[in-house]
Amino acid sequence: MAQKKATQRRSQRIRRQIKAVANGRPRLSVHRTSKNIYAQVIDDSRGHTLAAASTLEKEFKASKKTGADAAAAAAVGKLVAERALKAGVKEVVFDRGAYIYHGRIKALAEAAREGGLSF
Repeated sequence: MAQKKATQRRSQRIRRQIKAVANGRPRLSVHRTSKNIYAQVIDDSRGHTLAAASTLEKEFKASKKTGADAAAAAAVGKLVAERALKAGVKEVVFDRGAYIYHGRIKALAEAAREGGLSF
């Protein structure tokens, strides 16, 4: 229970810092589990999700063996960048949540940058 509260505090602290520097840009939010990874581009002013991608999608499951490695995270990063560009979003702020910028989170962020998003 204590670890869950610490994780929530860390996530809220990061989100508060992001909203302070966002200047109206949408945020690229990342959620990671032991088996999958999810990414969303969210417009906080309207409360709408502009683009999303995860390792649970049918086309992704058919091509990849697992959703729990850096290669899968990179594929999700490219996919969310492609969908965000299609929705007209080029600049975002990166919301890593309570996760450190390492491993799968870093792979997703770098792939999103290669896909055309700037943050």
